[in-house]
Amino acid sequence: MRKFAIAAAGGILAGIALTTQVAGPLLAQEKENSASVYEQLDLFGDIFERIRAQYVEEVEEGELIEAAIDGMLTSLDPHSSYLSPDDAEDMRVQTRGEFGGLGIEVTQEEGFVKVVSPIDGTPADNAGVEAGDYITHVDGESVLGLTLDEAVEMMRGPVGSEIVITVVREGREEPFDVTIVRDTITLEAVRTRIEGDTVVLRVTTFNDQTFPNLEEGLNEQIEAAGGIENVNGFVLDLRNNPGGLLTQAIKVSDAFLNEGEIVSTRSRDPEDSDRYNASEGDLAEGKPMVVLINGGSASASEIVAGALQDHRRAIVVGTKSFGKGSVQTVMPLRGDGAMRLTTARYYTPSGRSIQALGVSPDIVVAQPAPGEDTTEEDEESTPMRPSRSEADLRGALDNDSVSEDERRQLLDEQQAAEDAAKLREEDYQLAYAIDILKGLTALETASAQ
Repeated sequence: MRKFAIAAAGGILAGIALTTQVAGPLLAQEKENSASVYEQLDLFGDIFERIRAQYVEEVEEGELIEAAIDGMLTSLDPHSSYLSPDDAEDMRVQTRGEFGGLGIEVTQEEGFVKVVSPIDGTPADNAGVEAGDYITHVDGESVLGLTLDEAVEMMRGPVGSEIVITVVREGREEPFDVTIVRDTITLEAVRTRIEGDTVVLRVTTFNDQTFPNLEEGLNEQIEAAGGIENVNGFVLDLRNNPGGLLTQAIKVSDAFLNEGEIVSTRSRDPEDSDRYNASEGDLAEGKPMVVLINGGSASASEIVAGALQDHRRAIVVGTKSFGKGSVQTVMPLRGDGAMRLTTARYYTPSGRSIQALGVSPDIVVAQPAPGEDTTEEDEESTPMRPSRSEADLRGALDNDSVSEDERRQLLDEQQAAEDAAKLREEDYQLAYAIDILKGLTALETASAQ
């Protein structure tokens, strides 16, 4: 027993000696790193003083410091930045849903400003700006070398004033100018309508009003249809939706899920990571769903698409989304400014990160360019002719094999088919989504018989 005790004591002493040997270099390295940081801060102070004293023109000290802070943040990633008091207030106003500007969500890529997506019904959208466009000049002045905030500042101006942006677009050989008149941007977060038997929910942004607008609009359309039994499904249109508030993305996802994880966020410190789960209740009452996405669908819209896709609650149709899988936290700073800092990555319920990869649709459907034929036949070889049928012929016999009610139903079905064909010309992707829901409904009806 005594030998065991001594052996144990020897082991403890050896452990202490080993710990001291390992900890010593670590403490020395930490001290060295701290000294290096202080040296760098001293270097910053030296440069700041040299600029103040010797730059060719007098400088505004506050602007110098703000620029240094912004440079530090923007060196991290495209979404971290410093917000001056004015910028911070603008951001708060945008979150509430109304602001002045062009109506585009932008990021920075290869030194140029890249359009993530234009916002529906805004001056930029009406002027023909598209997701994926690169803005190289503003009023003839190059944005190359500017920070994103500086480039955005160039695009700001009084409501009613005119701006000319130079755009480079894939598929166009030469850059071209787009003239836009600035306006007050009032974001209508959700627009709803009925196409045939399908309820279409168009979500343009994720601000404070998104979920309340969605819930109200969805219920209105169900009531207009005469009840949920008359609805064959729902299309959630997230195309060109640049994202917004994480909380609203969670609420919109939860609106169509009864249980399970919606999204998880993972930070550098595991204690700061979160997991968000759905609560019971599906506004669509289990009806089939299609989610529409494209390259302008980013951030919060990708969270919704990813959650509904992973839970097999919806079929995702369109083209690959933007691929912004990071979470930014806005932290107030002294002097009414703020700091936007990337603090986490988010993951869909299956554990996949969307960062730089995007959400891949279950069914890839590209939107044809305006004027592009969606059929395999060449338009020139099959010129459009006025549609004629037996019923158009003078003296044509009536069909005596159907009752008046059956005849009226057939005419209604024909009109619905014509409306669907017209929709394909206006919005091919949406028409495709509605066709999928019709097919699913027909399949369910056949299975029930």
